[in-house]
Amino acid sequence: MSFLAFGINHKTAPVEIREKVAFDLQKIGDALSSLVSVPKVAEAVILSTCNRTEIYCIGDDVLDVSKMLGWLADFHSVSPSNIEPCSFSYRDREAVAHVMRVASGLDSLILGEPQILGQLKSAYASSLQENAIGGRLGRMFEHSFSVAKKVRTETAIGENPVSVAAAAVELAGQLFADFSNNNALLIGAGKTTELVARHLKQAGVKRIVIANRTLARAQELSDLVGGEAALIGDIPDLLIDSDIVIASTASSLPILGKGAVERALKYRKHRPIFMVDIAVPRDIEPQVGELSDVYLYTVDDLKQVIDQNLKSREQAAQEAEALVEQGSAQFMNQQRGTGAGELLRSFRSHAESIQQAELEKALNALKGGADAEAVVKSLSRSLTNKLIHTPTTQVRKSAEQGDELAGTWLRTLFDLSD
Repeated sequence: MSFLAFGINHKTAPVEIREKVAFDLQKIGDALSSLVSVPKVAEAVILSTCNRTEIYCIGDDVLDVSKMLGWLADFHSVSPSNIEPCSFSYRDREAVAHVMRVASGLDSLILGEPQILGQLKSAYASSLQENAIGGRLGRMFEHSFSVAKKVRTETAIGENPVSVAAAAVELAGQLFADFSNNNALLIGAGKTTELVARHLKQAGVKRIVIANRTLARAQELSDLVGGEAALIGDIPDLLIDSDIVIASTASSLPILGKGAVERALKYRKHRPIFMVDIAVPRDIEPQVGELSDVYLYTVDDLKQVIDQNLKSREQAAQEAEALVEQGSAQFMNQQRGTGAGELLRSFRSHAESIQQAELEKALNALKGGADAEAVVKSLSRSLTNKLIHTPTTQVRKSAEQGDELAGTWLRTLFDLSD
């Protein structure tokens, strides 16, 4: 049995590469069906977020990393040469430890952030729904979730909360000293947008407008923060009065282009616009950043702000790493125990089949009128010979070839003296 973790993330690849291999979560079923058809891949999970695209899989034989690379490149119609330099792979215990680190928030852009656990659980649920995961990989994920819970409850990794949303608002504060005079436009209505809206409200921003493809969802979210709801099509007009623009949608194409921003700037008369594009693929065309009076940041640009907020979590991270190390070792030991259990069941079944055959032979002899004592002696002798024949043959064969290991194991298994 072989575990493999393969992919790219914010540590290995820039956003320009990550957005090319991001999966549309509405079509993840097709991707999983395709992935488990790759030779030797028995079970698989795909995790795709703004910071990572990672594949976790298991097979009976050693899995080929090059085939994973080829599949990912082919599925997204990109060249493998664009992905390979930015990719990583882990096997077996290292792969298990990696999944546990991801689940615990230790591998996140924001150390200890809790959202990744929910995203990983959703990825796991998608694989269950598509029948792309079975008991073996399923046990690994369940164990990882347990370790992540232990990290959250036994360390201070979740204290002094930081997030992409908090970092975006903090960065905006470097441009605007007093949020009470500023208007914010949030594009998208997902969980990240909700967090941004809450941070902005807490910071005292004057007005929050949430623009989304569906007005009902925008209204639902704006009601939580005392904001206003709008549609994506309203963005060009809303930009004129927006000092802060933060975008986070699941769109595969940019929502906001250079032309719309240029038009808004003419009306703003050099009043600056602070923009953060948290989405992957990006919601705001990169060329927008070339405009005067526009300060455009991507999710990668938030790293410096985030790093400054993480110092208090360093000790907790060390404690969490120790829990992950223990958790991965425990899981691998359990797997080895499971493998031994299967071997022992097979051994017992083999012995019982021999016993049953000899017993039937003895019973038939008794029915035929054979002497009972002679039958019992024959049964005992025949059963012993049948049980020790193969081990005897293998030990002798190994010894003749200069290998004493089989003999050593025979002494250990049956507690024999030299």
